[in-house]
Amino acid sequence: MLKIFQQSYKMEIKNAQYVKHKLLGDITHINAQIDGVNSDVPLDPDNIHYAEILKQVKEGTLTIKDAD
Repeated sequence: MLKIFQQSYKMEIKNAQYVKHKLLGDITHINAQIDGVNSDVPLDPDNIHYAEILKQVKEGTLTIKDAD
């Protein structure tokens, strides 16, 4: 059931930006507005939000801004 829901539902993702660890400088996650909610998304391919971000980037409908 969840797989069917995931296939038919497209998340609205806006303002995606990589975030760096303040001390180490490594990229740790992506901050984005997902369906109107500010979210910190881990860089984990098993995370449904991260997978959707990558999908939309590949489709050319989303760009991830560089970290500040």
